[in-house]
Amino acid sequence: MVFSSLTFLFAYLPLTLLVYFAAPLRWRNLVLLVVSLIFYGWGEPVYITIMVLSILIDYSHGLLVEKYRHNDKKARWFVAQSVIFNLLLLGFFKYGTFLAENLYLLTGIQIPQSVTLAGLTVPLLGIPLPIGISFYTFQTMSYTIDVYRRDAPVQRNMVDFGAFVTMFPQLIAGPIVRYKTVAAELNRRTHASEQFALGARRFCVGLAKKVLLANAVGKLWDECLAAQGAGTLTAAAGWLGLVAFGFQIYFDFSGYSDMAIGLGRMFGFTFCENFDHPYCAASVTEFWRRWHMSLTTWFREYLYIPLGGNRCGTARTLRNILIVWLCTGFWHGASWNFVLWGLYFAAWLILEKYVFRSLLERTPAAVRHLYTLLVVLVGWGLFAMEDLSVCGGYLAACFGAGDLWSAADGFRLRSYGLTLFVLALASTPLGGRLWARLPEKADRVLTPVLMLAALVLSTAYLVDGSYNPFLYFRF
Repeated sequence: MVFSSLTFLFAYLPLTLLVYFAAPLRWRNLVLLVVSLIFYGWGEPVYITIMVLSILIDYSHGLLVEKYRHNDKKARWFVAQSVIFNLLLLGFFKYGTFLAENLYLLTGIQIPQSVTLAGLTVPLLGIPLPIGISFYTFQTMSYTIDVYRRDAPVQRNMVDFGAFVTMFPQLIAGPIVRYKTVAAELNRRTHASEQFALGARRFCVGLAKKVLLANAVGKLWDECLAAQGAGTLTAAAGWLGLVAFGFQIYFDFSGYSDMAIGLGRMFGFTFCENFDHPYCAASVTEFWRRWHMSLTTWFREYLYIPLGGNRCGTARTLRNILIVWLCTGFWHGASWNFVLWGLYFAAWLILEKYVFRSLLERTPAAVRHLYTLLVVLVGWGLFAMEDLSVCGGYLAACFGAGDLWSAADGFRLRSYGLTLFVLALASTPLGGRLWARLPEKADRVLTPVLMLAALVLSTAYLVDGSYNPFLYFRF
């Protein structure tokens, strides 16, 4: 499904754009809604009903919040209903099996896999996860909250609201687009050729990052993980694998975010940025200001600040940080490694805030940068390996539990050294700065050439290659 979803997006786009721009302006949101539902339901048609139900619930509750605004208690109740529905939807599909398994381990109570109602068998556990459910449930959940806070206007046209919820450019892997950021553009947006050109350019950059960069280094991570399984992982290979995974997840996720932002511009929308060269950060705190910024912003505005943020003393601030990062970890997946990953970063953020702050300020920038990378890479190890015994063995090898070096490590460095060097440069703003210094004429000539090259090479890879994981589809 992962491979075919990307391929389908690539093949689906030209026809979608043709139909979209052929339609009158007043019908374009309807076109966007229909093509998004087709895209979302392709291969999994049953999940269209989930999407339609989500649209109906949040659309109607937005109207109810606005209708009963004079009655704050009732308005709050409708906001709560919307939030509860979205959390139950996410919980049932994403966490149902995980919670049932752990309930059985703790209490011995076993939840049946399915129930039969009126002769119809209804599955309860083991249901395939709808792609992108974590992203669109957060988007719709924030809508009613923003309407209640008067941060966003209520949407009275269900087609326009449906177009926002289902918008396929960013539906499956973000960035998380809140309604208030696109409310004006849903009702009134321009389709300038310059904006379309910028969007197409951004799309090509993202496609190349995902297909040509993330996939290239992902194989190295798989090799190192396989070495752990075979008991031959050395410390050098362990760190090399973590570096490879760090690059893979960055170019995979930021590449898709670039594609989504570019597609949004092509359709007339301005989506929020999601990455700002996070591997250039000089602290863990700064890293999380630069990585997956739409999720960080969401948790800050809808969980951390409502809990009291850092306004209620040290004890409550510590509690709030732990709650937010526990939820952040759990948001990524129904597995204990994600919970540990969230708590791991919570601990580092707390240390930086209350213990290391003055020390970090006095530390040379290069040392702070190295420290940040080491902390983040170990975090990626927790993130990548759901089996905690495998994760423990892998990280132990990284810190010298086995051999330090082998001949295979030299082969890996020779095979992937140039790729890693290119990825390291590509993860910094250097390329963008150099490009900005080009004369305007050179920019006009080189841009279409590089866009065509990115499309041709990416297409060739998609047609010929069998290795094409999309890491964030599972969230």
